[in-house]
Amino acid sequence: MTEIGKRIDKTREGQILFISDFSGINDNEKAVSRALSVEEKRGNIVRLANGMYLRPKKTRFGIVYPSVDEMVKAIALRDKVQVQPCGATALNKLGLSTQVPTKYTYLTSGSGRTITIGNRIIEMKRSVPKNFAFKTVLASLLVQALKATGQDNVGEKELAVIRQLVRNEQRIDLFMQDLVLMPVWIRKMIVVIIKNNGHHDTLDKAYES
Repeated sequence: MTEIGKRIDKTREGQILFISDFSGINDNEKAVSRALSVEEKRGNIVRLANGMYLRPKKTRFGIVYPSVDEMVKAIALRDKVQVQPCGATALNKLGLSTQVPTKYTYLTSGSGRTITIGNRIIEMKRSVPKNFAFKTVLASLLVQALKATGQDNVGEKELAVIRQLVRNEQRIDLFMQDLVLMPVWIRKMIVVIIKNNGHHDTLDKAYES
C-alpha cells in the first residue's frame, strides 16, 4: 500500500479530504492527484470536486454524502477563513423558506469563488468583517435572511417563525448583544419580539454592556 493509501486508511469514514492534506507525504501536487485518482478507482475515496475528496461512509442505502454546509465548513477550515450563509441559503437554514436553493450562497472573509460539486453550485462572496462579528449563529443568519427578504416582504408568516427562533435561542444574552450589529429596521423588529417574549431586563442589560 502507498503512503497516501495508508494516510487515507487512518482517516474516519465521512471525512472530507483535500490534496493539501497529503503535502507532508509528497509536495508535488500532480503526483498526489495521480495517487488519489488510483485510490478513487479502488473505491477508497470519492471525488467531490476538483482537489476535494470524501472517505466514503457506506451503508446498505449507498454512500452517505456530506451536506453542502459541511463541505463549505471543511473548505473554510482548510483556508483558515470564516464563512456565513446568506440569501436563499440563510432563509432555508432558518426555515423561512422551504425551497431548496439551486445555488448555495455564502459570505467569506477569504477570496470569492464559485465551486461546482456534482449538480450543486456553491458561490462564496468576499465580505466585510462586520458580517462575521456576531456572537450567535441566529443573529448572523437572521440578518442575511431578512436582507434577502426585504423589509416590505416580512409578513406574519415570517414573523411567526422568527418569534419561535428567538424564543428557542439558548444564549439570549449574547443574541441581544448582537442587536447593535443589525441594520436598524431588523433591530427594531427583533426588539419588539424580545420584549413580547418578556426579556425586558435582559434587553436593558445588553444595551448597558
